[in-house]
Amino acid sequence: MTNKLLAALLLLQLGGCATVKTLNASKPGAPLIYAGTRLDWYSLNDGCCPMDRFGAEAPAYPGFDLPGSAFLDTLLLPFSIAAELGVGLQVRGGN
Repeated sequence: MTNKLLAALLLLQLGGCATVKTLNASKPGAPLIYAGTRLDWYSLNDGCCPMDRFGAEAPAYPGFDLPGSAFLDTLLLPFSIAAELGVGLQVRGGN
């Protein structure tokens, strides 16, 4: 039962996760490397305009989101660096 509860909480968190929001934003000139973590940190330090800077709104609870975003940004770091350098990885799923 606790595993199902944990999975449900994680799924709910992904909807408000700063990393997921910044990945979906695709704003030209927005930061790519550790973007979700930076968005959380920006919000925690009273940044005025996250939509202008990151192309996404900050999560309602950035302090709660920060550890998860840092973890997910770390997992996605190779892809973020490749995107920042303009390397097209052409990754596809399925058959």
